[in-house]
Amino acid sequence: MRGIISYGGYVPYHRLDRRAIAEVLGSGSGRGFRSVANYDEDTTSMGVEAGRAALASLAPGVHPASLYFATADPAYLDKTNATAIHAALALEPSVFAADMAGSVRSGAGAFKAALDARQPAMAVLSDIRTGLPGSGDEANGGDGAVAFVCGEGDQVIAEYLGGASATEEFLDRWRIPGQHASLGWEERFGEYVYVPLARQVLANGLKATGTTAEHLDCLVVASVSPRAARTVIASAGVRKEAIADDLSATVGNTGTAHLGLMLADALDRAQPNQLIAVLLLADGADLMLFRTTEAIAGYKRTSTVAEQIASSRPVSYASFLTWRNFLVREGPRRPDPDRPGAPNAFRAEDWKFGFSGSRCQACGFRHLPPSRVCVHCHAVDQMASERIADLKATVATYTVDRLAFSPAPPLVAAVIDFEGGGRFNAELTDVDPERIGIGDKVEMTFRRLYTAQSIHNYFWKARPIRRAS
Repeated sequence: MRGIISYGGYVPYHRLDRRAIAEVLGSGSGRGFRSVANYDEDTTSMGVEAGRAALASLAPGVHPASLYFATADPAYLDKTNATAIHAALALEPSVFAADMAGSVRSGAGAFKAALDARQPAMAVLSDIRTGLPGSGDEANGGDGAVAFVCGEGDQVIAEYLGGASATEEFLDRWRIPGQHASLGWEERFGEYVYVPLARQVLANGLKATGTTAEHLDCLVVASVSPRAARTVIASAGVRKEAIADDLSATVGNTGTAHLGLMLADALDRAQPNQLIAVLLLADGADLMLFRTTEAIAGYKRTSTVAEQIASSRPVSYASFLTWRNFLVREGPRRPDPDRPGAPNAFRAEDWKFGFSGSRCQACGFRHLPPSRVCVHCHAVDQMASERIADLKATVATYTVDRLAFSPAPPLVAAVIDFEGGGRFNAELTDVDPERIGIGDKVEMTFRRLYTAQSIHNYFWKARPIRRAS
């Protein structure tokens, strides 16, 4: 039996009320909210957060042997983005990591590659959806990520039963390199193409697995064409209560990540022995069928998709436009930051990407960043590496700096003390400067500090532990 043994979704901390768009632009943009990646987030950093959640729920001793990363908005071109995720997750050097980037359908490709692998494999799906101000893509898109670890044995929580695919060449949505927003053909054309393909793969997939639409306990339909998705759902023959929430009112369409994020939400709610169909309509149609096992009843999640939605906070439309580079504000009146050096980053990979410190084997003192010489007992080269990224910390003191430059001013910095020892001066993100206080609990998150001369400087920040509104 092979299937999903662990998963984790990531919904960013910020949300944009669609009514805020209409208040500024004077045109309707629908109801509800869309998720918004912070200014220091991209598809790589969000992929790290989803991957951390999936790894945290893995059984001891289980490790992925490969990592496939899918996105339609890669942080780098001509460079593998999956390697940064690999490093931030502190995976072994022997773990293969590769990108499947450039399209929404690449999410299905990464997922299927992980399901078909002979050893445990991780698929990370992440996307940031951007449209021109006032467009449907801007209002209806969303940002998010999800990760699945696939493997075999008693730890499988959702057995993969099989599926079906259909591929056609047609121009539905596209964006050439350098363009900031996607273009789309008239949606009636998408409906004309997608609906027959969806019906074909549904019939073929259900027949191949010996089941019918009436037996489905959950139908997940993710599509770049909402109109086509609605038509397919209406004619699928499934029970009304089996239709999965498309998250359009609370998150928006997260593109490459959406089939996975909807599946993660469905698994959050699933009971044993339920049949789940996942259908993606993007440059064709892809169907995957799963049956939940008894193991899902005891599966321990770090945070559900619904809990993350409930703990999100509103962001202004002006900030959203600034973070998306549609609203250019005056920059800092100080020199531009230097680009990070590739040799330095390579030598400090365990610290810079993995956030691993060192503990003195002579006296037990923990060092952040790692050190060869103990500052407490002065022992030399008696250190053991320790990953700190997954530990909670407490704010010892903090400052709110209203002069330092930040795309989301003011900048909040804090001295934090980690569980088990270790003190670090960290920048805080996803934080309300009016609500931070000494003694608050924080956790680490992988972010992009800045970009200089086309090089992204990734490192770790601290954030308050998310709680529902």
